[in-house]
Amino acid sequence: MKLNNSVPTLALDTLSPGQNLEAYIQTVNTFELLSAEEEKELAESLYYDDDLSSARRLVMSHLRFVVHIAKTYSGYGLNQGDLIQEGNVGLMKAVRRFNPEVGVRLVSFAVHWIKAEIQEYILRNWRIVKIATTKAQRKLFFNLRSSKKRLGWLNETEAQDIADTLGVTKKTVYDMEGRLTASDAAFDGFNDDDDDGVAFHPSDYLQDENDDPALTVERANYTDDAHGQLFTALEDLDDRSRDIIQQRWLSDQKATLHELAEKYGVSAERIRQLEKNAMNKVKKVMSIDF
Repeated sequence: MKLNNSVPTLALDTLSPGQNLEAYIQTVNTFELLSAEEEKELAESLYYDDDLSSARRLVMSHLRFVVHIAKTYSGYGLNQGDLIQEGNVGLMKAVRRFNPEVGVRLVSFAVHWIKAEIQEYILRNWRIVKIATTKAQRKLFFNLRSSKKRLGWLNETEAQDIADTLGVTKKTVYDMEGRLTASDAAFDGFNDDDDDGVAFHPSDYLQDENDDPALTVERANYTDDAHGQLFTALEDLDDRSRDIIQQRWLSDQKATLHELAEKYGVSAERIRQLEKNAMNKVKKVMSIDF
C-alpha cells in the first residue's frame, strides 16, 4: 500500500494555536487518523529512510491528542495555546524517537514526551521563582492538589498517606504544600501613599550587607589605615626585631624559633623574648589588640 504523505497547505499555515485557538482545534480535528498499518509504514519510512514527509504526516495525525492532553493542565492558569504548543514539541520529539519495531502505537509512546514538555513549561512559568527542582518536588507539584481530599492544610495522616503513595518524605509534602499556597511577592513592595502603616517587604530582610557601598568603603579605609600603621611600627624596630616579626608573622613560609635562633646564633628562648618585645612595640603603635 502506497500512502499519500501530502498535507494541505492550509493545515501548515494554521499550526500556531496562539493566533486563533478555536480555529486551530477545528483544523487539527479534521486531520485523518491513521490505521495501525498506515502508522507502521510511515514510521518505518521515517526510521529507516529518514523520510521527513512521513514524520510530518505522523505529527499532523496526532495533533488532536496533544490538544486533549493539554486541556488536562488547564487548572494552572497558563495560556492554553502555549500549553498546546509545548505539547506539540513533545510530540515531534516522540515521532523522531519512535521505533516501529517495538510493537506499540505512537500515541502510547508519545504521551510521555507530550506531558514532559507541558509539565516543564508549567514549572518554568507558573511562578516567577521555580518552585519544583528535584524529582520529588516535581512529582508532588503535579500530584499534591489531586491527592488532597479537602480544602485547607493537610493533617499529619493525610500528609503521610500522600508521602507513602508518591514515595517521598512527609517533610517534602509539607514543603511543597507551603510553596503551592504561597504567592509571588515584589522584592521592594509597592508604594501606596494612602497606607499609613509600616510595610515589611523582602528587601528589608534579604539584603546582603556585604555589598553595602558604605561598608565596602569603610572596610577599604580600615585596611589601608592598618597597613599604614603596621609599616610605621615596623620602621621603628631594629633590623633583627623587624626580621623576626616578618619571618614569624608576615611570611608565607613562617620560620620556627629554632631556625631563627640558628640564624642569629642565640637560643630559641632569646628569639621568643625578642619577638614578644617587638610585638608589644607594634601593638602600642597600632593601638589594637592581637
